[in-house]
Amino acid sequence: MYKIAVLGTGYVGLTTGIGLANFGSNVLCLDIEKEKVAKLKEGIMPIYEPGMEVLLRENKKSGRLNFSTDIGEGIKWADIIFIAVGTPQGEDGRADLTAVFNAAELIGKDINGYKIIVTKSTVPIGTNEKIKKIISSADTGDHEFDVVSNPEFLREGKAMYDFQHPDRVVIGTDNQRPVEAMRKIYRPLYLNEVPFVLTDFRTAELIKYSSNCFLAMKVAFINEIARLCDVVGADVQVAAKAIGMDGRIGSKFLHPSPGYGGSCFPKDTEALAAFSRDADMPLMLVETTIESNKKQKQYMVEKISKSLGKLDGARLGILGLAFKSETDDMREASSIVIINKLLEEGAEVKAFDPQAMDNAMKIWGDRITYGTDEYDLVEHTDAVVILTEWNQFRNLDLEKIANLMRGKLFFDFRNIYKPEEVETWGLKYIGMGQKV
Repeated sequence: MYKIAVLGTGYVGLTTGIGLANFGSNVLCLDIEKEKVAKLKEGIMPIYEPGMEVLLRENKKSGRLNFSTDIGEGIKWADIIFIAVGTPQGEDGRADLTAVFNAAELIGKDINGYKIIVTKSTVPIGTNEKIKKIISSADTGDHEFDVVSNPEFLREGKAMYDFQHPDRVVIGTDNQRPVEAMRKIYRPLYLNEVPFVLTDFRTAELIKYSSNCFLAMKVAFINEIARLCDVVGADVQVAAKAIGMDGRIGSKFLHPSPGYGGSCFPKDTEALAAFSRDADMPLMLVETTIESNKKQKQYMVEKISKSLGKLDGARLGILGLAFKSETDDMREASSIVIINKLLEEGAEVKAFDPQAMDNAMKIWGDRITYGTDEYDLVEHTDAVVILTEWNQFRNLDLEKIANLMRGKLFFDFRNIYKPEEVETWGLKYIGMGQKV
């Protein structure tokens, strides 16, 4: 049984650590944030992710999962070290690799025998080669080690499911020595015949970015079709369903929305676009996807403004703030751009989200007000706007909402309702690319 250290306890690090412990390995998750580590030791999750806290406590109780702030001792203890630190977007759109390179230097300083270093963080092409050089330079003992690129393909809100039921496992390395160890730590997946893609560093790095950019492109495409449907009177719901029936295309990520957000799509599209420009081979589809997504967020504001006549003095109730349901993550959420623009135009905003309220308060403070639930939110509003597709928003008491509102506008920017079921109660339904 391998001893595994995971550097970083964010979404990727915690999912990796808890997932591998659940697969039977002994795992030590490492982080420099003392308060976060203290909570994790008590079985308290710092983020909202369905099912993760239960597995955290189960694997802690079994003794397979532990947490520490002692990075050096963790590195010395481990056979396999996962780098799962953040790679935030820099001001120029490029990935900020400071934390990754710092982790590599720490590994090099404390390496005390043969180790396998696995990069889980999303990194640009050529990064794993740099990691290898940094570790070698920092290692004064000339120890042997191998580096593996093992990108994650997790959806926030379904991270634990995706870890345990992946479509594939990508392993990029420059030699075969670490491959068997990687197969062993992922043994349950291997036994379930999950495909393992064995390749080199650069191809593994490119697979991750390409996958996210392609999915972002699908989101942007169907949003553009929805905008066209608004103009020509076609129905994007029917169109998207029919398009997705084509086996060459598939139905996933063909759902109209206020635009993609989160910790991956915005950052990864910008990073790949910047990298391709640096390589003098700009990716025009990726560049256009980025601009189209920005347009979609602005288009949401335009729809609201056009229907209200003016935004100044309008009272708006926003249902959903997280970038998607089943998460509290508000990084690059469409709600941020939309609400900020509404505030600039003089609107009064009241918002509610089942999980993201704490994060929202950090962003807006007292610039907006906050509802205690869906119905408190809509009281005396001129319009209600659905931005996140939480399940509890799918079965609202529409009669009650109609009675509580001052106005009658019901903006459904996730198309989770049919126009007729909303308009039955005297509300004016405005969705994405739907005939009313």
